[in-house]
Amino acid sequence: MKQTTIQRLKMLEAQHPKQEIKKKPRLRVYYGFSKINKIQKREAIQITFENEQGAGSDTSRSGRQLRKQMEIVTERLQTEQEASDASMYNRVFTTYYIFLDDKKIGRSLKRALTVNYEADRNHISEKKRKDIMERLERAYLASHIGYREPVANTQLELQFDGG
Repeated sequence: MKQTTIQRLKMLEAQHPKQEIKKKPRLRVYYGFSKINKIQKREAIQITFENEQGAGSDTSRSGRQLRKQMEIVTERLQTEQEASDASMYNRVFTTYYIFLDDKKIGRSLKRALTVNYEADRNHISEKKRKDIMERLERAYLASHIGYREPVANTQLELQFDGG
């Protein structure tokens, strides 16, 4: 008895059911500035990583809470390496701060942006890092009218009065 091609395909399909391909989560990274309030009293660049799919969306409770804590300037998708780290955390978000009044930063926006730029160098391209840096700078300067970079108070040489 001859089998038609369609019958043969149906038989093979029954023997080998299709396996669903699991989609990798598309987690996001949010860049912005922390909002000053009773709890957060220091200005900082805030970088927040999602550890759950859709946690930062406008409709979720945690997303609304995130927007209360920070002014989001830009966002990007996490790399596979960053997303694999998310599975180890039991929190919805992981947040990093670069405080502007830190001793190494010295209230300098450019230094704070450079620290963030260097921190991302292993994960995203130079073009994307520059774009993030420019967006953060524009947003900060728009909200802090009259901001000027602090002058470095470094002593370059010793001067003695002859006497």
